[in-house]
Amino acid sequence: MQVIKRDGSIVEFDLNKIVVAIQKANGSVDPEERVTDEQILEIARFVEQKHRPRILVEDIQDIVEQKLMELDKYLLAKNYIIYRYTRALVRKQNTTDESILSLLHNTNKDLAEENSNKNTTIAATQRDYIAGEVSRDLTRRILLPEKISKAHDEGILHFHDADYFVQPIFNCCLINISDMLDNGTVMNGKMIESPKSFQVACTVMTQIIACVASNQYGGQSVDICHLGKYLRKLYEKFRRQIVKDCEGTVSEEVIERLTMDRLNDELRSGVQTIQYQINTLMTTNGQSPFVTLFLNLQEGDPYIKENAMIIEEILRQRMEGIKNEKGVYVTPAFPKLVYVLDEHNNLSGGKYDYLTRLAVKCSAKRMYPDYISAKWMRKTYEGNVFSPMGCRSFLSPWKDEKGEYKFEGRFNQGVVSINLPQIGILTRGDEEAFWKLLDERLQLCFEALMCRHEALKGVLSDVSPVHWQYGAIARMKPRQTLDTLLYGGYSSISLGYIGIYELTYLIKGCSHTQPEGEDFALRVIKYLKATVDRWRKETNIGFALYGTPAESLCYRFARIDKERFGTIENVTDKGYYTNSYHVDVREEIDAFSKFRFESQFQSISTGGCISYVEIPNMRNNLEALEDLVRFIYDNIQYAEFNTKSDYCHVCGFDGEILINDDFEWECPVCHNKDQKKMNVTRRTCGYLGENFWNVGKTKEIKARVLHL
Repeated sequence: MQVIKRDGSIVEFDLNKIVVAIQKANGSVDPEERVTDEQILEIARFVEQKHRPRILVEDIQDIVEQKLMELDKYLLAKNYIIYRYTRALVRKQNTTDESILSLLHNTNKDLAEENSNKNTTIAATQRDYIAGEVSRDLTRRILLPEKISKAHDEGILHFHDADYFVQPIFNCCLINISDMLDNGTVMNGKMIESPKSFQVACTVMTQIIACVASNQYGGQSVDICHLGKYLRKLYEKFRRQIVKDCEGTVSEEVIERLTMDRLNDELRSGVQTIQYQINTLMTTNGQSPFVTLFLNLQEGDPYIKENAMIIEEILRQRMEGIKNEKGVYVTPAFPKLVYVLDEHNNLSGGKYDYLTRLAVKCSAKRMYPDYISAKWMRKTYEGNVFSPMGCRSFLSPWKDEKGEYKFEGRFNQGVVSINLPQIGILTRGDEEAFWKLLDERLQLCFEALMCRHEALKGVLSDVSPVHWQYGAIARMKPRQTLDTLLYGGYSSISLGYIGIYELTYLIKGCSHTQPEGEDFALRVIKYLKATVDRWRKETNIGFALYGTPAESLCYRFARIDKERFGTIENVTDKGYYTNSYHVDVREEIDAFSKFRFESQFQSISTGGCISYVEIPNMRNNLEALEDLVRFIYDNIQYAEFNTKSDYCHVCGFDGEILINDDFEWECPVCHNKDQKKMNVTRRTCGYLGENFWNVGKTKEIKARVLHL
């Protein structure tokens, strides 16, 4: 029997919903006015036995009220009606007051921890958060169908970035920086002509990034290979000047040395401009641009020599870091760096191996860059190598009217993620029931994604001229709609997923690293991929499967399910779900095996994927890191390293943080004691509690715990 809800959606009849509703009303009346559990179940079964093909939810409620009155429970029937009415009001009520006031009073911990790059005490950031809370509220109550809002609230799916949905803007993109630099652009109504020098090109590029970031909510990626030509122009300019000034009085060798000295000075200044601009410019939402620099040397590039120089300088300056307000060099959050491994730099005797060794040193000290294997990427994307977008999602290959592949100047319309473990919990290990419920949940995700798509239809290019009229995405005319860019796969729209590990454990009783679990997990991922491919074919919209890199979502889904279903071993007891297809952090698996295992999922999750391993004391393991980088090139498309070394976010100290006499972690440089502002390696026993020195009442017991 199917139930037609008030919003027109159709769901399968669920007897438990009737039982819960009557029980809620039952609790609101005196004992003598209540019905028994047996009577409640009898009423619910009476409705179930109607066996109608379809029934209105209002009809169900009428039947329940009638049966309660037949039992002479008039007050209970009245309270049941009030309960249903109250539930309808709750779904429509304004929810912004408390969240906004808590934000202004700096007591909203969820928002404070949501984005490490946004300081909720800063006025500009608060203004953006206030607007975001209003957007969330309008999205939940008005803009989305009730069933989608309800699915989001219940953790069935996650409607990403609802805090920006009220505006006609999109997620992330690959900026067409080549077009904007070569042909000029317009920002704030001012013409910006094509740069004549490398440093000006660097400045213009960062101004473009900040302007673009202010008119979308996701990240931006820039391929630095387009800067090589400007460094070449500078070289030729310096050489002409030196030759003219020397008038044949010095040798060719001296001319070259003088030219390169001046060029290297300008190169350092230009790259420093990029680093400082990105870290000091603030977008209109009160944060630094979420930008990724793509470091890729392409064979056949006429400016490959210059681009190698630029990459080297970017890595050197990132390895040095940026001074904070205390004058200590720290690791900047942005720009993110993605370094491409290819035949000429995979540490197998290639011409540019020196760059990769520098990248490894940089990873050891500053966590970045991430690594992409050009060999693996070409297998997946029709021979192409291109940057992930700021959110680590990938576009699908697309050809223009000339039959040429195009990636820069394309974007993502938005993301909706599905909670896979919840399906496993509800189906209680029944695989047949799982596939059926998965289809129902995927249909909900499709409808939610179509809400994102429909929100962009009919939007005019005037909403963000830098994107649509002046080259970041397109060169449209004023008042022209974006519709042509929403179809044909030009832009992507992504289905994310969380918790393959937990789902596999629930259905198969084992991890997806075990043979039976691996087979099931691969079938699930392939089914998700086939589903988005079908959506793409049916709609001509660029649906893609995206291994959601949303750590906060892993906690949100797990929290919702624990509140609803209680503690489930290996599932809700951990406080988190594993990200997409990743191996659970508690499994004993070496880095090489982890990358090899996860690579098979990356080749299916083509709309976005990344894998990582955690390595302690990376600075003392450069040889091991180099081995891993070689392995990445041969075995996996996209990977990064994390580390457990101590680090103070206040002053940048990265030595060992110890316990002081008051049994508190304390930075030996700036004396910071706030654990939220430091990373501390959990040594020896691996205990993960935060305040474990408070376990005992005496210093002897505390010391014993600390010693362990």
